[in-house]
Amino acid sequence: MPEMATNEFWKTLKPVDPVFQPDALKDVYISGAVTDDERYYVPFTETVSSRPLWISPSQNKWCDILMAKGAGLVNRHYHPHEVFAYTISGKWGYLEHDWTATAGDFVYETPGESHTLVAYEHPDPMRTLFIVKGPLIWLDENGKQDGFFDVHQYIAMCREHYEKVGLGAEAINKLFR
Repeated sequence: MPEMATNEFWKTLKPVDPVFQPDALKDVYISGAVTDDERYYVPFTETVSSRPLWISPSQNKWCDILMAKGAGLVNRHYHPHEVFAYTISGKWGYLEHDWTATAGDFVYETPGESHTLVAYEHPDPMRTLFIVKGPLIWLDENGKQDGFFDVHQYIAMCREHYEKVGLGAEAINKLFR
C-alpha cells in the first residue's frame, strides 16, 4: 500500500480494484535502482557495467542502468531493433554521432543503427537507463559482424555475477516479465 495522503486533492479517491487482470504479472519495483552498491552492477566490459532492472526472455528485451566510473567503452555494435536511453549522470556518446549526452538527456536509437558507445571522464559516473530490444550484433573495426549478444547471454552473465557476489543467481529471475 502506498504512503497515505495528507493534503493532496486526491486523498479521498478509492484505488482501482482489481488492479491486475487475471493473467497479468506483478510489477517490478526496485527502490534505489541507482545505487552505489557495486554488487548490483554486472561487468559488461572492462570499463562498463550493467544494473539489470527488468528482463523479458520471451521478447528478447531488457532494461538496465549502464555505468562507467571513468572513461568507458562498449564494443562496436549494430541494433536491428530500437533502443531508448535516458542519461541519469555523467557524460557519454557514440563516436559516430555529433552529440554528447549528459544528465537529463534522452536518446532514441532507430533500428538499423551501428555505433561505438563511449563514456567520458566526468566528476560523476556515467549512468544511463537503457531499454534494449533484440540483440546487439558485435562489429569488428571494419563494421563487419563479429558475434552477437542477446537477452539469453545477458541473463547468463547476470546470474553468474550475482552468484559470485553473494546476491544469488535466482535474484535475476525476479526481474523476468
